[in-house]
Amino acid sequence: MKKVFLFLVIVFFSSCNKEDIQKDPIPIEISEKAQQIVLANNQFAFEMLQKTFEESGENNLMVSPLSISQALSMTYNGAVGETKTAFENVLHFTGQTSEDVNQASFNLTKALLEVDSRVEIDIANSIWYKQGFTVESDFINTNQTFYNAEVSALDFANPASKDIINNWVDEKTNQKIDKIVDNISSDDRMFLINAIYFKGAWKAEFDKNDTEDKTFYLSDGSTKSVATMKIENDFAVYFEQNYSAIELPYGQGNYSMVVLLPNDDSSLPELINQLNSAEWNNLMLSIGEPSGWNLELPKFKFEYENELNNELADLGLGIAFSDLADFTGINKDGNLAISRVKHKTFIEVNEEGTEAAAVTSVTMGVTSAGPGMNDFAIDHPFLFAIKEKYTNAILFLGMVSDPSQE
Repeated sequence: MKKVFLFLVIVFFSSCNKEDIQKDPIPIEISEKAQQIVLANNQFAFEMLQKTFEESGENNLMVSPLSISQALSMTYNGAVGETKTAFENVLHFTGQTSEDVNQASFNLTKALLEVDSRVEIDIANSIWYKQGFTVESDFINTNQTFYNAEVSALDFANPASKDIINNWVDEKTNQKIDKIVDNISSDDRMFLINAIYFKGAWKAEFDKNDTEDKTFYLSDGSTKSVATMKIENDFAVYFEQNYSAIELPYGQGNYSMVVLLPNDDSSLPELINQLNSAEWNNLMLSIGEPSGWNLELPKFKFEYENELNNELADLGLGIAFSDLADFTGINKDGNLAISRVKHKTFIEVNEEGTEAAAVTSVTMGVTSAGPGMNDFAIDHPFLFAIKEKYTNAILFLGMVSDPSQE
């Protein structure tokens, strides 16, 4: 049977300047349904981290749960019946209508865009479809209305079409991710793309003159000498039985990086398995007021790429990859199923701040039928999350096993 492919790609974009316009975080008020979307996305984030860790092992990795969940949310808008139910279960949308999900996602995105002028976030969405391919108008209208998607028809037989799409991704991620589409075959029909680029300057920047090589203890017992930043400043910290956490704010303080460091008698896998939305909420509620700490944090920079088919199937989305998939909300002819989910991310952490980007692509085709009181030394494998203060929305979530690994 002839295969028809439909691609959905999601990336988020933001940048930061150093203008001292606002020094304190600004509270965000979002609806109860939007807050439910945050909780759903965060639970999905930790489940995805656990699954990607199982696949990737002790390598550096970073996922953008917001990117993945939005890519799948756009796909969800075309799902019907049991396929739609599977999306709702995996993305924790149970109890909400698709209208609730889309409106809440729109409201959350708007809030994230507007809250901090010192951490500039520009979210861009687009839909590229093959000339002559029929797409349900409701599906297009929903993505235009709630995801502000630009819609364009392309001649997929023209090799330049691939370059047009990749150039768009490259631009929206500030040249950090230059390609998501390797090729366009005669069976391909559509790409839905959302791009995120994040750049935030630390509220308290590290002095480059204080950076020096320090010992980092790897999981296998070996050590490496890595460039380590140092600063004495006020930070909020939290101590739990198995791990410690410290929060480093960006800009005016709405966005921050939270570093979670396993205790000496624990491990990174144990910490990953412990984390869920409830544990995260408890951490956010319990983290103390900022106080004086001598912080040591390794510099790191790496790219991550993974196909998420197995992870998503393990979480319960297997039907969407099978002959039983129903995506007649996209095209009434049916017979569409997800064939590939691809995720690419980039992050760099240095003395000035953090730069990060992510792309998620969903391909569809026709079915065949504890530190001391004053010191916080991050000197062994750790987790990190980039999140917003008042919504607790997680934009990026990852782990660093080896800061020298790119």
